[in-house]
Amino acid sequence: MAPTLAGPRDHGLFGCVLALAAALRVLVMLGYDTARLYWYDSFTYLNTAVHMRPQGAFHPAGYSWFLWALRPFGSVELVAGVQHAMGLAVGAMIYLLLRRRSLPAWGAALAAVPVLFDPAFVRLEHAVLSDTQVIFLVVAALLVLMWRGEVSTRAAAVAGALLALAGLTRTATVPLLGLAALYLLLRRTAWHARWRASLALVVAGTLPLAAYAGWYAQHHGRFALSGSDGVALWARTMTFADCSVIKPPADQAALCPNGTVLDAASEYVWDPRASLNRLPGDRFTHNDLARAFALRAIAAQPLDYLREVVRDTSLAFTWEPVAHPKRMSPTTAFQQGSWPLPSGQALVDEVRKEYDPDIRGMRSVEPFASILAAYPYPWFLHGTLFGVLLLAGGAGAVLRPRPAPLPWSFAVFLLVAPVAALDFDHRYVLPAIPVACVAAALAVRRPAPRRESGYPRGYDHVARPKASANGSRAS
Repeated sequence: MAPTLAGPRDHGLFGCVLALAAALRVLVMLGYDTARLYWYDSFTYLNTAVHMRPQGAFHPAGYSWFLWALRPFGSVELVAGVQHAMGLAVGAMIYLLLRRRSLPAWGAALAAVPVLFDPAFVRLEHAVLSDTQVIFLVVAALLVLMWRGEVSTRAAAVAGALLALAGLTRTATVPLLGLAALYLLLRRTAWHARWRASLALVVAGTLPLAAYAGWYAQHHGRFALSGSDGVALWARTMTFADCSVIKPPADQAALCPNGTVLDAASEYVWDPRASLNRLPGDRFTHNDLARAFALRAIAAQPLDYLREVVRDTSLAFTWEPVAHPKRMSPTTAFQQGSWPLPSGQALVDEVRKEYDPDIRGMRSVEPFASILAAYPYPWFLHGTLFGVLLLAGGAGAVLRPRPAPLPWSFAVFLLVAPVAALDFDHRYVLPAIPVACVAAALAVRRPAPRRESGYPRGYDHVARPKASANGSRAS
């Protein structure tokens, strides 16, 4: 029997933590005059929400469905407000899951602190980007899978659907379905219960993905979730590819490095000097060719590929932020200033006309922006501590194999997969942090005390016979 949650009085500490986190988000809404929109990601999401047609390149439509649901209100500020509420909900889910798993109130509240108070999370909530939705869906799926000791078929199906939605929001999360199914199969329960739960999860997760791929094929002639996986993986190989070793066939040789050297793999996707971008037509029309070259390069140089992935992944754990690429300025602080929209872009005008007429560049608002700028959150809590949490979660996955492996495997995959598929980005690290907190908390929790009485487990919830005056039990 899974432990029950404590009474309302025992949640007072987390109530105070949640209230402070909510106050921080109110301050952010006051400190910036609108939501942050990025070129070109935000406008692509909004355009898809209006026209409900899957994009042919990077972004699947999962986040655009969320924007479509809010379209009647015509306000990107409302989008930011709802996402701030989702951020608070993620913290609450982490807390409830860990309390359900017998952690003390202070420990469960501490595990929720990064997602509630790290400015990097709060800034993403305030932007028209898919990250907050991905985090919300992954943590919700984790909550469903770990809420009870036994995972029912219905719970597994719900978790599968949540993970499918996460995959349709960001395709890099699709393999989490496989990790969750493997976790269900390896649990120490009856075999028939294990395979039924695993099958329910796989079916509930695969059907939405297949339906979306069919919808994508209607518009783009290819059964897939996006049209950029090959381009991304090709860019990953540009940091190590040596065509004298790869020996590509003639049609792939045009994708070999051409002497252009950039400081991050992702830069090769967009730089006009890169070999892919010198081919005729749009870069994404060569997606299949780029994938074939990339797979050949990885097969020919596996150690070089692994070296690049390890090196870039290590950037997540630095004491001070490392710019990657160098044109970026990573920070966890709240910034002051103004961020105008790009001029001369037809898509900006189209989205402004069809989604929100008040779309504009964001600027900070005083005095709230100055208060936010003084908000202290050191980088090492975002970087180095994250590495410590992963180590603790990994130790727990080995030493306490029942609760910790699922969130820890989720965290490792969410960290490494974007680097292996394209490149490191400080923004892409964020979905791994909340689940790493869950894994680390489960790893360090004290095991439940063993019962000293001879009564079977769960007997304490049944009225026991009272003792008579001479100490004997009444019949």
